[in-house]
Amino acid sequence: MHELSLCQSIYGITDRAREGRPVVTVRLRVGALRQVVPETLTYCWGVVTDTTPLAGSMLDIEPVAAELSCRSCGATTVLADRFLIACGTCDGADVEVVHGEELVVASLDLAEPASAVRS
Repeated sequence: MHELSLCQSIYGITDRAREGRPVVTVRLRVGALRQVVPETLTYCWGVVTDTTPLAGSMLDIEPVAAELSCRSCGATTVLADRFLIACGTCDGADVEVVHGEELVVASLDLAEPASAVRS
């Protein structure tokens, strides 16, 4: 289950970026070729953050479709089947993956620090 180690890395990135502010949501962009199970990633996030300052924060996972660019004909193909990597126009195999391999912490939704909230 590599989702656990991914969550540990995401935690480190988020904890540094939050600069002490409470985190409400961590927005991720996860490519279809990353072989990440979103439900497992969400579960592991809860395990990793449970007893930390990020406890209660949520992951918002945006799936990113795999997209190819054909070097032969120049066409762009969005993959319907991640195991069939070929141009959808000419069926050529000389393709470059343009999208679908990313795993990016895209943004954080932060709350005001408790000391800044006034009654």
